[in-house]
Amino acid sequence: MTSGSGKKTLDRALSRAGLCSRAVARQWILAGRVRVNGAPALDPERWVDPRRDALSVDGRPVQERERVYLALHKPVGVLTSRTDPGGRRTVYDLLGDVDEWVAPVGRLDRDTSGLLLFTNDSDWAERIAGPDHRVAKTYRAKVAPRLAEEALGRLRQGLVLDDGPTRPALVTKVRDAGGTTIVELTITEGRNRQVRRMLRAVGSRVRDLKRIAIGPVLLGDLPSGRVRALTREELRSLGR
Repeated sequence: MTSGSGKKTLDRALSRAGLCSRAVARQWILAGRVRVNGAPALDPERWVDPRRDALSVDGRPVQERERVYLALHKPVGVLTSRTDPGGRRTVYDLLGDVDEWVAPVGRLDRDTSGLLLFTNDSDWAERIAGPDHRVAKTYRAKVAPRLAEEALGRLRQGLVLDDGPTRPALVTKVRDAGGTTIVELTITEGRNRQVRRMLRAVGSRVRDLKRIAIGPVLLGDLPSGRVRALTREELRSLGR
């Protein structure tokens, strides 16, 4: 294994090779399936140098996997998890033709549809999902009751939620429809159910929520439940 630079913990080294998540890597290590330079390695926190140390899993050398970058249109009702004890559909049920191990970049809750990225490049995933990098995520929401201008202004200025103040959001009112408002919000954070909580804080409830963009990557006309590869232009714009 020659990918990467500098020392890393063993679980992170396996994940950075695009082989599995860190959580799965820890399970493999603790189960005795991983060796370093031919010797059993049972400590996930052991420091290794991917440039010099030979890593293997179940006797097979760890080789850096081809990097995969995907966009999925997640439907409502599908969980952003690998499995579900209750047998409900997960996003991995929609990735049947993807041969490489991939993980979602961030999450969408069960009741939210739209754009979800997947990759086996954990460094890139951390840059996209990490709050410090402020990658914009745009959502289209249908809410009731209607949003008044004062509420839109509060969203634009930033709100105080139970886990602290939000950054100012870019907010565009699309239209009013009956007793509802359709609005687009762009945020640069990724807190749990943040958009829903922001809209509740200004007195409205989400009837429908869809993520329509992550940075330069647009959901566009990608059909619900379908997946596509990111383009070179999209990856370049996202720093890859």
